[in-house]
Amino acid sequence: MAQTTEHRSSAPTPTPTARTPRFHRAWSVAAVTFVTIIGAAAFASLPGLLIEPLHTEFDWSRGTIGFAVSVNLALYGLTAPFAAALMDRFGIRRVVAVALSVIALGSLLTVWMTAAWQLVLYWGVLVGLGSGSMALAFAATVTNRWFTARRGLVTGILTAAGASGQLVFLPLLSWLVEHHGWRPAAVTVALSALAVVPFVWLLLRDHPADVGLAPYGGEYAAKPAPVTGAARRAVTVLAKAARTGPFWLLAGTFAICGASTNGLVKTHFVPAAHDHGMPVTAAAGLLAVIGVFDVVGTIASGWFTDRFEARRLLAVYYALRGVSLLFLPMLLAPSVHPPMLFFIVFYGLDWVATVPPTIALCREHYGEDSAIVFGWVLASHQVGAAVVAFAGGVARDVFGSYDIVWYASGALCAAAALMALVIRRPQARLLEPAGA
Repeated sequence: MAQTTEHRSSAPTPTPTARTPRFHRAWSVAAVTFVTIIGAAAFASLPGLLIEPLHTEFDWSRGTIGFAVSVNLALYGLTAPFAAALMDRFGIRRVVAVALSVIALGSLLTVWMTAAWQLVLYWGVLVGLGSGSMALAFAATVTNRWFTARRGLVTGILTAAGASGQLVFLPLLSWLVEHHGWRPAAVTVALSALAVVPFVWLLLRDHPADVGLAPYGGEYAAKPAPVTGAARRAVTVLAKAARTGPFWLLAGTFAICGASTNGLVKTHFVPAAHDHGMPVTAAAGLLAVIGVFDVVGTIASGWFTDRFEARRLLAVYYALRGVSLLFLPMLLAPSVHPPMLFFIVFYGLDWVATVPPTIALCREHYGEDSAIVFGWVLASHQVGAAVVAFAGGVARDVFGSYDIVWYASGALCAAAALMALVIRRPQARLLEPAGA
């Protein structure tokens, strides 16, 4: 035991860091996380492409299909805070590997479905639970553990990974849906999720101390003992955070963020463009272009977050997004024209630019519990997305168009901008670490 203690005490010395000044293991962990999120992004690309094929084949209403998507989005969010706590208990590798396997199972089972309840169970529940464990809480946990410096930049890069996956998979999946039907696309999603599992298991590490390193830009710290009672901890952190004003403002703004991105554009842009005569492949291509500029915008947002006040950044992002959505109904047409391309670029830069400053605000206000708090904030994001995914389908069934949903989302973004400005600078940590 004395030898073990001596060995551990030698680990914090700066010598290993001095020998590798140009490359820290944290960057390879971030790279594996990036690839993992890209591979998992396939399942997020599919729902908007399924609405028309499922409506045509099974005669299910768009509201019914939207409900399955809304269950997926809601569980994605509600699982996230528990996933962050489970990562503290069982490790990042185990949780993510199991989550990817559940996503693959749910996507594969949809190939044999014949009833709407099966779509809700397979795509809504199974894929929703799996994707929730692969949510942004995964990126936040990796960033918090492996980085002390450059956290905003790394958060932006890992957040952009989802958009990169969208860029990779949307054109392929839309081509498969149009030329071979939706089932090969679902199989592709399942295989993509499974393909990432070996990368996670072999290359990802749970904590810098596992390889005798300090976090990038920080000081060496021993790996903490596994935290038991993951579910209880997640609920305890929520109960504490719910007694603070910033939590509700962050949850409210992020709910509107989810409503105006995943719930609206990612789910309903393709069928809305198709309503105006645009081919599905062209509309999916535009979403992929959003993914291109989302990468640029999110990484830039991470850089800005390291340098500017996060709440002011959020206000600017939401205001600009709201303005762009108000113009969208006037831009939809059978073909792609320059004003539509301008919208795609503008909106893409703002797609998830809100994530780095939101995570930064959680970190500023809630310290060591920030990943779990962000998980609950992300849950509100997905609940907002779920509501609009369902409401958008119902609005299309009732009114024959999506126009009212675009306008309502634009107004909500204006409200989110005002809410962001109300968030005060933290005077002190609002939560003591759970279990302290």
